[in-house]
Amino acid sequence: MQGLSGRWLRSTPMETRRVGRSGLRVSRFGLGTLTWGRDTDEHEASEQLRDFADAGGTLVSSAASGTGEAEELLGALLHDVVPRRDLVLALRVGARGAGRERRADGSRRALLADLDASLARLRTDHVDLLLLEGSGSAPVEESLSALEDAQRSGRARYAGLAEHGAWQAARAASLASTPLVAVEAEHSLVARWADVDLREAAAATGLGLLARSPLGGGVLTGKYRHALPADSRAASPHLVHVVEPHLDPSARGVVEAVCTAADGLERSPLEVALAWAADGPGVASAVTGARTAAQLRAALAGDDLRLPGQIRAALDEVSAGRTAVGRPVVRG
Repeated sequence: MQGLSGRWLRSTPMETRRVGRSGLRVSRFGLGTLTWGRDTDEHEASEQLRDFADAGGTLVSSAASGTGEAEELLGALLHDVVPRRDLVLALRVGARGAGRERRADGSRRALLADLDASLARLRTDHVDLLLLEGSGSAPVEESLSALEDAQRSGRARYAGLAEHGAWQAARAASLASTPLVAVEAEHSLVARWADVDLREAAAATGLGLLARSPLGGGVLTGKYRHALPADSRAASPHLVHVVEPHLDPSARGVVEAVCTAADGLERSPLEVALAWAADGPGVASAVTGARTAAQLRAALAGDDLRLPGQIRAALDEVSAGRTAVGRPVVRG
């Protein structure tokens, strides 16, 4: 809905949830900033951040890898558009490069240097959640020690993991001197790897699950059912790797099932797919990005949707074969 100022507002605030066993609380939907500064300009990013906060959203995700454009843009907006204190900033560190060229580097030198560079770009003195994406050739104990140093110095309030397999996450959680609180992983109806054993490992070690890419790179919105939109991620050289794994024949049946469920509920496929990911066992937040403010508003409009048990079970069944998709690809 539109407020008196012309800004988009929700009638009820978004649900917030605890992250694992910690006291940290985040919004049911999180805002990803992957496209900011490259495909999303300052005007669209500003509108997205404002709409997200107006809807009651708090969790905003960024990454130290890449050119830093997204962080620069987010940093410029943090104080002028939304007060820093109103947001929970999550930052991924421990990987260099993008796409298939992504490589893990969890050395103390790399992690702390990346954190400091990100803080400078974000124009803040701390992040709320620092996520280790990979240790690479560095001992995991060294990587965890760097996270602990970041917390002791006040540069990070909480620490967690990203793109870790179940046994890696469990081992890291057992070795950490300061409790880890979260693990971020790709999780959607077309990428259900986390359902195999990561979810159980997270629950056993007190980690809250942050569901990344809950729309399968946009595939679950139904936009690729009949054609390849010219402005889509699949048509973008730097984002096609996000979509490609979900365009195979076995994913088409999942997309059709989502669209059928959406028709029955009189909602959009986007809303159905996002609700499925956000309300899975142990999920603290489903983190989704958008190229435009209009796309983000379409996602935020679905915050009131809770899938009926029968529909959720049907979607679980039709997507059961997708448990081999979504495994971590960060290499050492």
